[in-house]
Amino acid sequence: MEQYTNELIHESSLYLQQHAHNPVNWVPWSKEAFERAEKERKLVLVSVGYSACHWCHVMEHECFEDEEVAALMNKHFVCIKVDREERPDVDQVYMTAVQLMTQRGGWPLNCFTIPNGQPIYGGTYFPKEQWMHVLKSLNHTYISEPEKVLEYAKELSDGVHQSDLIAVAEPVKPFPEDKLWELVRRWQPRMDMVEGGPTTAPKFPLPSNLEFLLHYGILEKEEGVQKYVHLTLHKMAFGGIYDQVGGGFSRYSVDLLWKIPHFEKMLYDNGQLLSVYAEAYSHTKIPEYKRVLDQTLGWLEREMKSEEGGLFAAQDADSEGVEGKYYVWTKEEIDTALGENASWFWKFYNPGNKGYWEHQQWVLLRNETWEAFCKNNPSIDATKIQEQLDTLLHIRKKRIAPVTDTKCLTAWNALTITGLLEAFKATEDQAYLKLALQIAKWIRKYQTTADFQLLHTRQNGRSFITGFLDDYATTIQAFLSLYQITADEEDLNFAKERCNYTLQHFYDEVSGMFYFTADNHDLIARKMEINDNVIPATNSIMANNLLTLSLLTDNLDYEAKSKQLLQNVIDGMEQYGSGYSNWALLLLRFQKEVRLLTIPKTADWNVFRKQSSPFLLVRYTNDTEATVCAAGLCSIPMVHVREVEDYLENLN
Repeated sequence: MEQYTNELIHESSLYLQQHAHNPVNWVPWSKEAFERAEKERKLVLVSVGYSACHWCHVMEHECFEDEEVAALMNKHFVCIKVDREERPDVDQVYMTAVQLMTQRGGWPLNCFTIPNGQPIYGGTYFPKEQWMHVLKSLNHTYISEPEKVLEYAKELSDGVHQSDLIAVAEPVKPFPEDKLWELVRRWQPRMDMVEGGPTTAPKFPLPSNLEFLLHYGILEKEEGVQKYVHLTLHKMAFGGIYDQVGGGFSRYSVDLLWKIPHFEKMLYDNGQLLSVYAEAYSHTKIPEYKRVLDQTLGWLEREMKSEEGGLFAAQDADSEGVEGKYYVWTKEEIDTALGENASWFWKFYNPGNKGYWEHQQWVLLRNETWEAFCKNNPSIDATKIQEQLDTLLHIRKKRIAPVTDTKCLTAWNALTITGLLEAFKATEDQAYLKLALQIAKWIRKYQTTADFQLLHTRQNGRSFITGFLDDYATTIQAFLSLYQITADEEDLNFAKERCNYTLQHFYDEVSGMFYFTADNHDLIARKMEINDNVIPATNSIMANNLLTLSLLTDNLDYEAKSKQLLQNVIDGMEQYGSGYSNWALLLLRFQKEVRLLTIPKTADWNVFRKQSSPFLLVRYTNDTEATVCAAGLCSIPMVHVREVEDYLENLN
């Protein structure tokens, strides 16, 4: 395909570069592309994907590399390629349109528009013959019935505008006391109490679900909920979705057993799962959880770190054109690599031949912890298990590795800062704090402008694209967490300045919600993220940030806005707990009344830095006394660490 070169050759995005030698005359997203469509009286194809997307690669091979298909596309359409990770705002708008039309979505996302950007038709993956039929039909309809097409485009665009409009709830009422109980009760039938996670496949790790349920189970003393969370964490760590050799989680498993992963690894998953496993470890000290943390840190340090200090976005599922080839093993490879240790290793990492996938290849997985296996096999210890994994990792490094998408996204790096800080608090291992500080420095140095803006992405030594709400929300969250560890007022001020920027440029006074795009957007609609998903909704992150900031800065307006955000979505959220889990965490924080611990900055008080949580915030002063405040009441000043420890213990 090297005989063809299109305009994507000048783009830095790995995903766009992957299409730079298609015979399709792809162009990047721009105002000029739509102006050209208007001039040439053509429809526009907005085709969205990302570098680690397996089915994006499949459709590229079947359709976009095909000269017959390309000729049809080039003749009748202006074809725009979009990296959804660079332009999540574009993805949101056209994903909404496709979901309105088809009641489903996903990637690759292919949406056709008229020259003003209003959508008329779309879908996800299309095989060649179906794709060609769609191209011909759309072009024919646009030429023969233009008025009908324009009318439908307007109706659909109105639907996109209205799809997530929020009516402000007036006035702000006391939150219902039984809302969370009802939310969890309705959720429980969809909890897989055998394998963990949801009762449907594919199974995605949903960190915000697990985080809320963990806190809820502990604070409400709901043992069944706690059991479910720990079951899920264990089953994920045992499964093929977890890279047993190199650490880190794949994006999802295709089955109910966490067995066969969709092998791509995303930074946003792993950053958040650090938080969940760290919080679970801090409560239980289960060695399995710390092992997951340490191995995931090893993967981040080894494979995902840029020279400038940021972390890369993703690793592909495919290598040498085959999904999962880098990660799977034949029995002969294991036998040759491990020799006399192969027998017991195979027993541990392929129990009952459970790991068999296809074509005489196996995914490594387990049924039990290292500790349980070693107890039942006294000649084996943790050191010996690790030696075999190190051997396999060394061999695997000689294979052709999946492509790493080396763009560094501000939001995903910020999520990882938060996860690393949780891991530091749980383990007291300075390596986690070191990497968190390194990423924070990267954000300050490369992704921040003089007027408090954030930039969305960085690649090849260049930062670009104005930040979206996810960049601000996750960065504010990260720096609020960082302040509670470092006691550095600059971290708190950094968070506060970005929060004030979002209130000025993203906040909608009418609804009390935040738009995903700033007020200088260039799209047919501004979207609001409401539902928590694999990453929590940006509005729910901001609502939690505002509550935290209100306590750390004594700003009651922040608290009022946080309550309004929650009030706007609270009606009916109990019907779909999984989609409102971060909102549910916010409600739990309001109901349990977050405590504010104000302590001196001196090293004697460092013990409390590790105790910060959504329910206990740490603020620093230059005084010599400490106080604990909640619900408008504060303790008497205390001067000794033990006094505060006793006071907090009695509160619990």
